[in-house]
Amino acid sequence: MTTNYLNTLVTQSGVAFGTSGARGLVADMSDGLCWAYTAAFLQAVSPSATRVVLGHDLRPSSPRIAAACAAAIEARGCECVYVGALPTPALAFYAAQLGAPAIVVTGSHIPFDRNGIKFYRADGEISKADEQAMLAAQVDVPDVVVNADLPIPDARASEAYVQRYLDYFGAGALGGAQVAVYEHSSVGRDVLRTILQALGARVTSLGRTETFVPIDTEAVRPEDVAQARQWATEYPFDALLSTDGDADRPLIGDERGEWLRGDLVGILCAQALQAQVVVTPVSSNTAVELCGAFAQVLRTRIGSPYVIAGMEEALARATGPVVGYEANGGFLLGSDVLQGSRSLQALPTRDAVLPMLALLVLARKQGCKLSALSADLPKRFTASDRLQGFATDKSRALLAQLPGDVAALAQNLAPDSGAVVATNQTDGLRVTFANGDIVHLRPSGNAPELRCYAEADNAERAKLLCDACLARVAVAPMA
Repeated sequence: MTTNYLNTLVTQSGVAFGTSGARGLVADMSDGLCWAYTAAFLQAVSPSATRVVLGHDLRPSSPRIAAACAAAIEARGCECVYVGALPTPALAFYAAQLGAPAIVVTGSHIPFDRNGIKFYRADGEISKADEQAMLAAQVDVPDVVVNADLPIPDARASEAYVQRYLDYFGAGALGGAQVAVYEHSSVGRDVLRTILQALGARVTSLGRTETFVPIDTEAVRPEDVAQARQWATEYPFDALLSTDGDADRPLIGDERGEWLRGDLVGILCAQALQAQVVVTPVSSNTAVELCGAFAQVLRTRIGSPYVIAGMEEALARATGPVVGYEANGGFLLGSDVLQGSRSLQALPTRDAVLPMLALLVLARKQGCKLSALSADLPKRFTASDRLQGFATDKSRALLAQLPGDVAALAQNLAPDSGAVVATNQTDGLRVTFANGDIVHLRPSGNAPELRCYAEADNAERAKLLCDACLARVAVAPMA
């Protein structure tokens, strides 16, 4: 048995907390390190837990990591409630029903050679303060970790998640709708199909594979853009639905096979739920303020822990539903929502299914195609992408240097957009230009990537801004 501070082990391994959860290379996520993370969580964040809900995504490395976590849970004297391969929000919802903390092994959308672990208290996702408490914890790790045997999954977790949406939307809510599901390697592919069919939709399954596909809902791959359009010519559907790897971020395509931007999905879902307060990161489309649909909009740093903190702040004084969403489309429900005699229980973690169903039902109520839902929103368009393999320290050095010279800042980020009229360093560097264009650079919190978010008055301009800025950074890092 070796005793060490978790922070020391994190520094040695390089597997560190990012935007949401711990992330790192699979090769660095040893059984001992996974044991240490689990032990620190139970010791510093959930010391009174008697049982822990455990699940994972479909990455090849996830069951092994989950088995190491299970061994640490059992060594603590806790019952391990293993739910198997299940969407992160489904696992979080079931854990909340049990009043138990939860651990999810997932790398979300990042490549399969990486993975991660997310942690939930009994009342929801851990905070940044919880992360610091874990890092400061002193843990005992066996010299040789003997991984636990994972049992048959508890099916009640999946059943509870399905029932959540049946109870709120009603069994016939999607009667007659034709919906295609791009299944790829999403852990939510089966439960999503079950939910849609239970609501009355006819489902066509597409693109299922046992090879892990790193779907990033903020930077959709060109091949997925082309594939969606091709499927729209081959299959008649009202919507094309997909998710990232752990199914907490939606990818929603309309009847033409055009993927909807996640931050517009968030606005529409918030409207469908008649939210009063919306909490969203600084990177999201400014149409949320411009549309005038909400009593208050709070902006935060990027990452679900910050959105959750913002929702908690708003709940202290809000008089109506409080919701949150991210530019990746993940939707968080900060308070219960009532619809006549039906209620939807708060789920303050990213969810992919709620915005899918909310938009489909909203389109049916309005008697329009999915593509027409955003017709009344202000004409602001966003695009995002990233440079992969771009070291985090290099990104930080770049963003520390750029604000010092306003003229150079305009030349490097958007030379055709006019003068800089505002800068925002809430999270990375977000610059607004005289013609209304916005360019935002930020290091990823999950991988060695530099992300770019752009906003303009038309979709083509937004994409051009994003692509051109990243191309300049890639060739001449401006350092």
